[in-house]
Amino acid sequence: MNHPGVQVGTGAHGATMLCLDRPQRRNSLTAATVEAMAAALDSDASATVVLCSATPGMFCSGADLMIDDAERRAVSDHLYEVYETMVTRPGAVIAVVDGPAVGGGAQLATAADLRVVGPNARWKWAGPGHGLAVGSWILPDLIGRGRALSLMLTQRWLSATEAVAYGLADEISTAPDEVADALVRTLAELDGAAIARIKQIASMPGVVRRLQEERDRNKAAFSGAIPSRR
Repeated sequence: MNHPGVQVGTGAHGATMLCLDRPQRRNSLTAATVEAMAAALDSDASATVVLCSATPGMFCSGADLMIDDAERRAVSDHLYEVYETMVTRPGAVIAVVDGPAVGGGAQLATAADLRVVGPNARWKWAGPGHGLAVGSWILPDLIGRGRALSLMLTQRWLSATEAVAYGLADEISTAPDEVADALVRTLAELDGAAIARIKQIASMPGVVRRLQEERDRNKAAFSGAIPSRR
């Protein structure tokens, strides 16, 4: 089923396939796209979700900078509901990243439970340049405070090789879709209730609390304008 900017379907073992599909805008996010993602994540909360791109070599460039300020504010805020759903839903979420993941796109990748990366994967937590905190709720848990602060404050690119070295991903695969399929098969053989308990325990108590704090502070600070350079 096609929605604005996203394809939603059923894959092997009942997995929900959630494929971003706005190649002309580097899979950037609009309000309609985020609404479709939220609905797909909620439609079968126990199903494994594979979050990917319909276009090879691309993941997500974050909120679309061509939409107006009011919509970008709404997209930024609603994305936090999507991240929280990804973290707290009983079913696992696998992000398949083989291209740039910027801002909200980087947040989507880190909100996933498992990340499968290809050689073209790279991330940028572009927040302070837009007056926002991005990634502070989750990156320190995933890669350590020092590395997380370095990435967030410098807004530099993190390569696929560095992501593996930092522990953000297990390995780089030249066939990330096949690796994701194997993970779906493995998860299908496990007890769903046990997967849900693991996720619930792993996110207690700090991650969701920090997510909500980052969301609230960004909502209060969001202006839509990029601060002028000094």
